[in-house]
Amino acid sequence: MKLSQLFEADETAWLEQMSGLIKERQFSKLDYKNLQEYLFDMAQRDRREVMSRLTVLLTHLLKWDFQPRKRSRSWQATIAEQQHELQDELESKTLRNHALEILPKAYERAVKRAAIETGLAVRRFPPECPYSLDDVLTSERSLSHTANNHE
Repeated sequence: MKLSQLFEADETAWLEQMSGLIKERQFSKLDYKNLQEYLFDMAQRDRREVMSRLTVLLTHLLKWDFQPRKRSRSWQATIAEQQHELQDELESKTLRNHALEILPKAYERAVKRAAIETGLAVRRFPPECPYSLDDVLTSERSLSHTANNHE
């Protein structure tokens, strides 16, 4: 089976074949067209993952800050999980720069989501992101309060 056909039929098998060819330094046999497309898609996937996690984290920080009486261990766990996952992903300088670039857009999405989830008007939230990226990733203030039992 040709590599281009294998790519369509079984991406994992294709990846293993490509890896083997690279290991054996058989560069002329590589499926460059699909390899370029695959690598581009992987980079885009990483960027979407950062946007998604950042939006979820910002949403929960907003809910935590603007509805203190409804704080829960579930919110606390989500904040901690998203911080840890983003910290790992942002070890990549490229993805960290991407996060800095998209922070305003992620915040805009988070405000809309937080408004829906809390029932608060969008105008109740600051128009611009009140958190720096480092605050979002490392802030212990959000976790230092004891959560109520509102699950």
